[in-house]
Amino acid sequence: MQSREQILAMLTEILVNEFEIDAAAITPEASLYQELDLDSIDAVDLVIKLQQMTGKKIQPDEFKAVRTVDDVVNAIEGLVQA
Repeated sequence: MQSREQILAMLTEILVNEFEIDAAAITPEASLYQELDLDSIDAVDLVIKLQQMTGKKIQPDEFKAVRTVDDVVNAIEGLVQA
């Protein structure tokens, strides 16, 4: 099982390495779309990376409500505990 801190660290690593986002910009409150400048295609890529990372299937509908980094952490935390 992974802690919120581990999930955030993993997510930060993906955002920095795959999407070239400045690590300093990645905070729990940061908006994925406005502040981190992800678009819908990036969001799909992010879901794929998170699925690979967790080994869990992520339903696109579950991810539609995700708006901030903290929302992603909450979603992944729910998945890995299921």
